[in-house]
Amino acid sequence: MTNAVSDTTTAAAPRAGFVGLGLMGAPMAANLLRAGWQVTAWNRSTAALDSLVHAGATRAATVAELRDEPTIVFMLPDLGYIETAAQPLLDAWRTTPPAPGTAVVVMSSVSPERIRGFGQRVAEASGGNAVVVDAPVSGGTVGAEAGTLAIMVGAEPEAFGRLLPLFEAMGTTVRRMGALGAGSLAKACNQLIVGTTTAALAEAAELAERSGMDAGALFEVLAGGLAGSRVLDVAGPRLVAKDYTPTGPAKFMAKDLSFVLESAERAGSAAPLATAAREIYQTLIDQGLGEKDLTVVRETISRLGHIPAAP
Repeated sequence: MTNAVSDTTTAAAPRAGFVGLGLMGAPMAANLLRAGWQVTAWNRSTAALDSLVHAGATRAATVAELRDEPTIVFMLPDLGYIETAAQPLLDAWRTTPPAPGTAVVVMSSVSPERIRGFGQRVAEASGGNAVVVDAPVSGGTVGAEAGTLAIMVGAEPEAFGRLLPLFEAMGTTVRRMGALGAGSLAKACNQLIVGTTTAALAEAAELAERSGMDAGALFEVLAGGLAGSRVLDVAGPRLVAKDYTPTGPAKFMAKDLSFVLESAERAGSAAPLATAAREIYQTLIDQGLGEKDLTVVRETISRLGHIPAAP
């Protein structure tokens, strides 16, 4: 009796392919396993894939081996990487189309404009049987590991409903923001707030310390007032300690802010803060700091020097 129940449960377990086991992807895929999903994964380097297989996942030798999975998640640095990785999959679908309702779920931060074009190419290659859903996340490696990510979804209502159990295995705040591209636009807005707030906190820390004030004490009092925020809670201690150990490379913020500017131009919306922040994070990259944590923006601001005091 027990064995029969176990076999039935295994057979009925939901399935997903997963591509990209980096700082975010690896814990996200692990949470799917913990939630009872059968995960078949591919990753360019083997160490993270070996670890996930040890936890119960199945190894895919190529991305094309995921062609029969009902859902395929991509968590790679940018859409260019995803398009390259997905090409063998699309080639396989041109020969043998996938089952209707197959979903390609892009959970990376990508261009809201370009993701729509990718959706068209996937639809054409799959004979209309596969749909692209953009579902970028926020919460960093801490949220990825804890399964508490915020997930912003661009999808039609039916696809969103089918994929909700997948998202709920990785996040606690899941919202459909609109059709394809809306999830990426929501993430761009998220990054506008995170990027500018982190830079403002870094600037405040530099100003405080150059003026002889304890930046840690400043942040404690700010946290109790209107300036308090989740960004302050997470980034504040790192900014004070000048701890730039990467939880996610800072260089990606420049990319994300470029998506804000791209979307703002399309919508005819002014974006002065995004423009200024994009310049700051590009300077960060030019200074060779792009692989460090986002909080390294404090070092960037420090290197810009200070305005001499008036005589």
